[in-house]
Amino acid sequence: MILGTGGTIAGRAARAGDNLGYVAGQVNVSDLIAELPLPAGAMVDTEQVCNIDSKDMSDGHWRALARRCQQLLDDPAVRGLVITHGTDTLEETAFFLSQVLVAAKPVVLTCAMRPATSLERDGPKNVQDALVVASAEGASGVLAVCAGTIHCARQVRKVHTYRLDAFSSGEAGPVGFVEEGHVRGVTAWPQAEAPKVRAERLPAVDQWPSVGIVMSHAGADASLIDLLIGAQCVDGLVVASTGNGTVHAHLEAAMERARSAGIAVLRATRCADGAVLSSGGGDRWPHAFDLSPVKARISLMLDLLKARELAP
Repeated sequence: MILGTGGTIAGRAARAGDNLGYVAGQVNVSDLIAELPLPAGAMVDTEQVCNIDSKDMSDGHWRALARRCQQLLDDPAVRGLVITHGTDTLEETAFFLSQVLVAAKPVVLTCAMRPATSLERDGPKNVQDALVVASAEGASGVLAVCAGTIHCARQVRKVHTYRLDAFSSGEAGPVGFVEEGHVRGVTAWPQAEAPKVRAERLPAVDQWPSVGIVMSHAGADASLIDLLIGAQCVDGLVVASTGNGTVHAHLEAAMERARSAGIAVLRATRCADGAVLSSGGGDRWPHAFDLSPVKARISLMLDLLKARELAP
């Protein structure tokens, strides 16, 4: 099954030479694959879950997508899923799905950096590659495929604003590659994680915890955190920290006030590579290890949701 959510891959521009002035989420997923060569023996069906610019991805879109994915994964007639998605929040959707799906089968997100009307459109090849991965023997879990490279949902990040090969898995490196219709270089497929909250048990989005992100930086002050505390509008807070989880002194004082107000606080690093490592004497603040701030936000949101689910 190919599920469409919109994005640049489904975008249209007025001129074929325009790779920037397009509107995302205009082409139906069935039209995207209408003339696409399919892997040998593959039977493919399509479904439009939504058709948006992925910068506007919301909790409601995630809930609908996750619940539909799980229904399809539970269907013995379905071997795997491909999801067409915008590049801007692909890494967030991939990580979210990896935390809520029971995915013994592959769930492969793919995308494009050029709209469907472009002379240089990359969407068709990316979809072909994603179908190859979704059909591969032994593939499982949530993956992302772009420019012939296979990434794991936990590590994948968008690292470039324009070039076709816009994603990286950082120090962990890619899972493997797709070349001329064949998967290469995969020593082991990532093992699917046990879901924090199962997709079918996700409540209505008005019951989801609100988690914000604040960045530590030179000259940082406490004003934003104090405003959030006063407004009582967040249940959790991720601090995008410098280096190995360090936080400006003014922010740390505000973090303590947030914790006293019942707001869960989690640190993540601003650094593109590496992880927050615990000190020998123990940490005053919990950290998200190798998760980027945007993925740490999802992790904390689901932790809070799980805590509510388990509360008597």
